Amino acid sequence: MAINRVQMQPGLSLGEFMQSYGTEAQCEAALAASRWPDGFACPACRCRLYTTFERAGRGYWQCRRCHHQTTVIAGTIFDSTKLALTVWFLAMHLLTQAKNNVSALELRRQLGVSWRTAWRIKHKLMQVMADRESKRQLSGRVEIDDAYLGGERAGEPGKRGRGSPNKIPFVMAVSTTADRKPHQVVIRCMPFQSEAVRDWANASLSADTHAVSDGLPAFRVLRAEIQSHLTIVTGSGRASAQHPEFKRVNIMLGNLKNALAGTYHAFKFAKYAARYLADFQYRFNRRYNLRSILPRLLRAAATTRPWTEQQLTTAELGT
Repeated sequence: MAINRVQMQPGLSLGEFMQSYGTEAQCEAALAASRWPDGFACPACRCRLYTTFERAGRGYWQCRRCHHQTTVIAGTIFDSTKLALTVWFLAMHLLTQAKNNVSALELRRQLGVSWRTAWRIKHKLMQVMADRESKRQLSGRVEIDDAYLGGERAGEPGKRGRGSPNKIPFVMAVSTTADRKPHQVVIRCMPFQSEAVRDWANASLSADTHAVSDGLPAFRVLRAEIQSHLTIVTGSGRASAQHPEFKRVNIMLGNLKNALAGTYHAFKFAKYAARYLADFQYRFNRRYNLRSILPRLLRAAATTRPWTEQQLTTAELGT
């Protein structure tokens, strides 16, 4: 059996991580370099002249022109955190190097923080991933399928199957290479309605896309939005799941559901499914170089606006 070089790559070891990000000074310097890759620029007036000082253990930059004071975390996803940056960096390392991700409960144990703190860290970093992936657009040959997360919960009456209020509909699209290997993925929570599919296609599929999908009626609108759309009515059951035209998207759907079931005991599908799906998408689309995922996530975190816990628990993804 041939070795899968993507899966067998070494990644960033814990020892290497500690050498690069083991101290607060190293983490602050790495964050500053990610936030200001061309050197400090005042957030208020963009002046590059500054002085520095320290207050309560945190480094400050003060603009020489307008005297605006800022820290490396201000205005980023780390804004107002009372945690050491070493805790945040270790969380980013754990979340980006694990094959099936890490639950908030496991983060709590590894970071030595409360469960609520671990939950906030995880959801803020997943929001960073979601923001980064929101403009992802696929091209070339793309396999598309519809699926659901969740289902009937014990003790809760209601409809079963597609009509269950606990089922969250989503669409997965997988672009493939010339030899039909998976390349990139886009996953979106959305109703299976023509208007929703049209809006999603305009955002997530380039005009030169050659899509293949099953016979879901809502997918018919794809013909007017992309270069070509092949519809294959597969029916249901094992034969449908094993159809060769949908091999990659079906494998990806299986990997996604196994990863979620194997990592999380439970989460509120209706409220947070989009964030968990974006997390899977972010890591898959960067799987070719595991060593670069943490620096890339750090760059994204440094340019993502602050999110309060109230916003994390109430705002819909993408708003």
